[in-house]
Amino acid sequence: MKAFELETFIEKRQWIGLFAIVICALAWTMEIIGSVYICPYCRVQRTVIGILGFILLLPFSYHWLVKYAAIVLGFFGAVIASNQHFMGWKKISSGEFQFNDNIFIDPFLLSGFALTGIIGMTCLILKLQNKKV
Repeated sequence: MKAFELETFIEKRQWIGLFAIVICALAWTMEIIGSVYICPYCRVQRTVIGILGFILLLPFSYHWLVKYAAIVLGFFGAVIASNQHFMGWKKISSGEFQFNDNIFIDPFLLSGFALTGIIGMTCLILKLQNKKV
């Protein structure tokens, strides 16, 4: 299926970048208006998602310096997301795990999605090439 090929994601990178920025803005808005609790892990993840989304919009995102910055930011965000996600697995192992009453703001699920998105966008940025060559 063409929808799951890497070239499709590269062609749609601007839409992916805009989607990431919208997610970042919505998440920050929810915290600012007080509908979610303040979480330093979440703040880092949403900020990294937004920055990687912005990088996907750059016309020179194929440059090695931009790719290097994306790797550093992506690795940082992925480490934070995996630490938060692992805390959920630790609770599962000890028998203390319980989903949040509002499943849409459950930290275990959100950190898993953030980890997936951060790694995916970082890999996508690394695959970008200059089309002028």
